[in-house]
Amino acid sequence: MGKSDIEGKYALVTGSSKGIGRAVALMLGEMGVNVAVNYNNSKDAAKEVEENLHKMGVESFIVHGDVSDVDQVAKMINQVTKTFGGVDILVNNAGIIDDGLLIRMSDEAWDNVISTNLNGTFYCTRAVLRGMIRRRWGRIINIGSVVGIRGNIGQVNYSASKAAIIGFTKALAKEVATRNITVNTVTPGYISTDTVDVLPQETKDRIMTWIPQGHFGEVDDVAHLVSYIASQKAKYLTGQVISIDGGMAI
Repeated sequence: MGKSDIEGKYALVTGSSKGIGRAVALMLGEMGVNVAVNYNNSKDAAKEVEENLHKMGVESFIVHGDVSDVDQVAKMINQVTKTFGGVDILVNNAGIIDDGLLIRMSDEAWDNVISTNLNGTFYCTRAVLRGMIRRRWGRIINIGSVVGIRGNIGQVNYSASKAAIIGFTKALAKEVATRNITVNTVTPGYISTDTVDVLPQETKDRIMTWIPQGHFGEVDDVAHLVSYIASQKAKYLTGQVISIDGGMAI
């Protein structure tokens, strides 16, 4: 495990049993950060992440919580606070999709995506913010999406949720700027995860024409960026939306 300028800090990464969240949790662990691994459904995968973090020599435990449920978020944050004493780094990664054209989109599809992606970001951030203000140090890193910037057919609900997170980021960054707390959003493009891997080849080929670099990103590409934003090296970086998408948002 390599040392870093945030070694010994305490992080909560939501939705960190798989994909981008898993990569972020493990990379923070490599930096000496203690990590609470949040999951909703994938307990076994979360346990594997926890075990890998322990092998790095950092503190880690799994914590269940559906971020769309304010009561579950409160229970989760209480558990993390009791174990870690607080949260220095919050990575709002948990998110879902429920795609479909707007004309046929159900209320449930709209509500579920907004509740998880946007409300979950609000609930988790609000729950940890007071402690960050008291300690006068914090990193809030939101995982947005390129479609929150450029939109995408069949993803009105998802695009809306991720675009709203950008506004959330900019407003909150101004509120807490004098407290040594930074708030930023990372907007990945198409990253090789389970969600992307199962797409039909025809769809993948079409998506590839949108990406100037001509290939999908890797989860570690996003994790490297998040780990930089979490570090002291990024102490003057706040209120920003940083795309990591192979050029899609150009």
